Amino acid sequence: MQKTHGIFIGVDLGGTNIEAAAVQDGRILASKKINTKAKKGAKGVIKRIEKVARSVMKKIDAQAGDFQAVCVGAPGAVELETGLVRIAPNLDWENVQLAERLQKRLDLPVFVDNDVNVGVAGEHAYGAGQGAEDMVGIFVGTGIGGGVVIQGEMHYGGRGSAGEIGHMVVVPHGRLCGCGKRGCVEAYASKTAMQKIIQEELQKGRESCLAEMIDPDSQKVLTSSQIAEALYAEDEVMTEIIQQAQFYLGLLTANLVNTLDPDLIVFGGGLVEQLGEPFLQPIRKTAREYYLQQTDAERVQILPSTLGDHAGTIGAAVIAQKRMG
Repeated sequence: MQKTHGIFIGVDLGGTNIEAAAVQDGRILASKKINTKAKKGAKGVIKRIEKVARSVMKKIDAQAGDFQAVCVGAPGAVELETGLVRIAPNLDWENVQLAERLQKRLDLPVFVDNDVNVGVAGEHAYGAGQGAEDMVGIFVGTGIGGGVVIQGEMHYGGRGSAGEIGHMVVVPHGRLCGCGKRGCVEAYASKTAMQKIIQEELQKGRESCLAEMIDPDSQKVLTSSQIAEALYAEDEVMTEIIQQAQFYLGLLTANLVNTLDPDLIVFGGGLVEQLGEPFLQPIRKTAREYYLQQTDAERVQILPSTLGDHAGTIGAAVIAQKRMG
């Protein structure tokens, strides 16, 4: 990244929380997190984005002119040119002019990108992906998201939808995914999928320490810490489900390597942060077995993310800086 004295506001917008940070050359100068309160609707959430952004700006000793731009990582499909959020299921949004409306409130240039793309941009610029020309980010959480960097730049594709790797099919005619298709890796390796599979196993009469943690009528998904707790307790059901997820994530990784031949695959998300290196080892093993080109296979690194929860805000600031040219 080119060094700049300007300060960029990166915003990570989620269904539960909004986090904003004032970022300068990858350093977080100040940050703040508040509840999203998605039930307030688009108008209410945009007011809350303004509130948390202004709060962060007030925290640091800087002149108004030092703030260059804002970028929001939104959990959904985004029209990059206009900053329109086409659809964001976790917020119950459809066709929300986020950039235009927020720009009027903050009197700063505002850009919008997909939340996983901004996380990948952060890891590439200041995290595990520093120095990589070609990189793929895979974030494992409630769903499975991804982003692609080619020749040092985020790759968006012709329709702006590149990187939807969670919907790469790994089992033809397999389990039903939340997208409505069958066999996507997200239907096997996301936390949402794991919870569904656990429920199915419990209904078959199998025992698991997770039985009391799962409420079939609740919208809450198992947390990464609950999954880790079950694994440490050597819960048989959870162990089988994790091993299955690791296998399919290994296949996904191999498919991406065979297609793009990147320098690096970075895994992020709460589950990866919670389970660490032991979670990645079987993924590496399976991926290596399915590489078409075995020569110099060790040059393709598969690493955990290093920015953690800050990947989104730092990455949003990175994208804001690039968009400002």
